[in-house]
Amino acid sequence: MGFSTSTRPVLSFPLGFSFIYLFYIFYFSRYCNLGLAWKSSSLFVQLGFIPNGSIKPTKISPCKFPRACLSSPSSDPLLVKAARGDPVNRPPAWMMRQAGRYMAAYRKLAEKYPSFRERSETTDLIVEISLQPWEAFHPDGVIIFSDILTPLPAFGVPFDIEEVRGPVIHSPLHHEEDLKALHPIDLDKLQFVGESLQILRREVGEQAAVLGFVGAPWTIATYIVEGGTTRTYTKIKSMCHTAPHVLRALLSHLTVAIAEYIVFQVQSGAHCVQIFDSWGGQLPPHMWDSWSKPYIDKIVSTVRTKCPQTPLVLYINGNGGILERMKLTGVDVIGLDWTVDMEDGRKRLGNDIGIQGNVDPAVLFSPLSAVADEIKRVVKSAGPRHHILNLGHGVLVGTPEEAVAHFFNVARSLKIDEKTVEHENNAPKTVVGR
Repeated sequence: MGFSTSTRPVLSFPLGFSFIYLFYIFYFSRYCNLGLAWKSSSLFVQLGFIPNGSIKPTKISPCKFPRACLSSPSSDPLLVKAARGDPVNRPPAWMMRQAGRYMAAYRKLAEKYPSFRERSETTDLIVEISLQPWEAFHPDGVIIFSDILTPLPAFGVPFDIEEVRGPVIHSPLHHEEDLKALHPIDLDKLQFVGESLQILRREVGEQAAVLGFVGAPWTIATYIVEGGTTRTYTKIKSMCHTAPHVLRALLSHLTVAIAEYIVFQVQSGAHCVQIFDSWGGQLPPHMWDSWSKPYIDKIVSTVRTKCPQTPLVLYINGNGGILERMKLTGVDVIGLDWTVDMEDGRKRLGNDIGIQGNVDPAVLFSPLSAVADEIKRVVKSAGPRHHILNLGHGVLVGTPEEAVAHFFNVARSLKIDEKTVEHENNAPKTVVGR
């Protein structure tokens, strides 16, 4: 092999190494989306709100953590293995709202930083709050401290959070003209989320799964249309009949933005992502089929293309009437609220999909022995495979920290009987169409 006479240094690689190098470049660029993301919904072009061809695709940064997009089963955290249905020696456990006001450490920090938006949009504070339950209880999942409304300003919907009223959107969206304020998601405005996930991934390593989360299009649209929280959902439900084309345009735009946001979280370090369709259970099942499910379907299929190994969890409050419909979205895990019997939920969903939950959050106010009994009942009912132990809703304010610690201690003490797993694998499967 000859040598170059150029004065510039030349890197010479063996031919085999070069092919391996090119393979990895191709592999990561394909599965981690090193390039341009999706274009905004064509529906806006059809409605005339955005001139055709004028939308620039959002650029998504390269994967900081390739294994977040690509499978590495041997080193995956326990929660990720359970979400995929791999064998585990015990059910992994975490809690929705496991970082929050029930913790003395959080209350002390909130006194110093009274603005929720500051706490949830400042990298150092996000990381500190997210790690508080990790340092205290060592759950199997560390979820980023954030809010489902956090990305709204990044695509054109400013909001405030008031002490008494909660989230407030001063310019609710009701008419076609209002759609003009929307634009493709600007991920540069969400760098605090990406930075926080990167730090959490480094801090936790592979000892626990780092969890990201988003709101589903219907739930986010509810806030945007209603102007904040509501108990009746009358405005958005009425809009389904009075201005369906406007609502569909909004939901389509949110679908694209949320899918991009999920991929951004995965590329920043999230092992898996939970989709909260918190208000989907407020829809009659046939309306959920029309106004929520198709948009979740699209998000799932889009994320599958970009990060096919990332488990997705779908949680809906009040989901007892739509469990089978939820499974048809193609997510990996269905979160059950505490009003669904776990054994019944497993029978209805079958063994070929993960389930999460579903201890009643109020049980944590009971004697510790009752907490242990309820955990064991839920775990037994869920079966030996494909279960993530959680509450059926978020941790309640005032919950004793001692009870939360006991919850995780009991979870770590449980062992899955391999004979039971073998028996389950040989038994006929209950399959629900997916």
